[in-house]
Amino acid sequence: MRRTSTRLADGRELLYFDDSEPYVSGASTRRLDDPRPLGPRFAPDAPAVGPEMRRDPLTGDWIPMASHRMNRTFLPAADACPLCPARPGAEYSDGEIPDTDYDVAVFENRFPALLDVPGVAHETAFVDDEPLWPSRPAAGRCEVVCFSSRHDASFAGLSPQRARTIIDAWADRTAELSRLPGVRQVFPFENRGREIGVTLPHPHGQIYALPYLPPRTDAMLREAARYRDRTAGRSLLADVLAAELRAGTRVVLESEHWVAYVPAAARWPVEVHLAPRADVPDFEGLNDAERDDLAHVYLTLLRRLDRFFVDPDSGRPIPLPYIAGWHQAVVGEGRELGRLHLQVFSVLRAPGKLKYLAGIESGLAAWISDTTPERIAARLQELAREDDATAEEHAR
Repeated sequence: MRRTSTRLADGRELLYFDDSEPYVSGASTRRLDDPRPLGPRFAPDAPAVGPEMRRDPLTGDWIPMASHRMNRTFLPAADACPLCPARPGAEYSDGEIPDTDYDVAVFENRFPALLDVPGVAHETAFVDDEPLWPSRPAAGRCEVVCFSSRHDASFAGLSPQRARTIIDAWADRTAELSRLPGVRQVFPFENRGREIGVTLPHPHGQIYALPYLPPRTDAMLREAARYRDRTAGRSLLADVLAAELRAGTRVVLESEHWVAYVPAAARWPVEVHLAPRADVPDFEGLNDAERDDLAHVYLTLLRRLDRFFVDPDSGRPIPLPYIAGWHQAVVGEGRELGRLHLQVFSVLRAPGKLKYLAGIESGLAAWISDTTPERIAARLQELAREDDATAEEHAR
């Protein structure tokens, strides 16, 4: 894999991660200039105003406020998608990637929810001068990860080689973003499907470098710390994986280095966690064998999820709308409590039916599941047996 860094016309960073020739060997280079007439993101004569975040005194949650995102691109036509490569021979449009092809591309989001503005101190102020309402710059970084140059592709349809390149890109970005001042968590994720709220259907994910600990991470760290204290130093995430393996009832996929299971207290209509057998804090900590194995295991998991529901009329599988988020050890205090793992889940509860949050769920964050983890696991185990039967048939 070859990594090439350049700058877009407004100064944002763009990186190509290539696994194909003639680029991986360096015999040829992707287009590095951006001919768009974009002004600089941070102009010296016009100080930039970045997003802010305010602390909710009732919950302790930090809430970023990025009003400029109201004008971001929304469901563009396929021939105007800003994540597609430039069309050969066509006049260059307002796309984010100047070359006519790419393997994997990563760039700073043009409409970021988090942005570190040069010259703006990471200091606390108070809304209306009231100490109840602390406010700080939302000084993080948001990146877009394009999984393929093909507009109609999906992660599940990629080759293991391309999936491995993306894993290496996640590791590269985790390492670099973790070193940015004030960053507390690096979170790679993918939103897939209109039902999830995707505004750009091109196959892509994002990476947020957060300057605070979001509520779920904060809660997980508290529970992990309590568990460590009452068990003489044991790891909660490692022991959860071990317990799922002992029970076996919700394990849906195993390999040499990875285990996928439906958690015993799953919240969503479809939810799976994927974790390494070894104690690995983040993507950077994975060795080559674990990365190679993950490329195959993750593709297998996504492809089975795409067969979880079947259209009752056509009998065809329904591509699953999902959110796939990679939880990594935090940066700084509490890092020793973390362990790399994936949470992938869907709001689809049946063909054509979505799970909408009830008042008690939205108002109190008091979750009510519409199914059981064992039923979710049973369906995925059924799909695994179908895959095994198909492989045996092909072997004959």
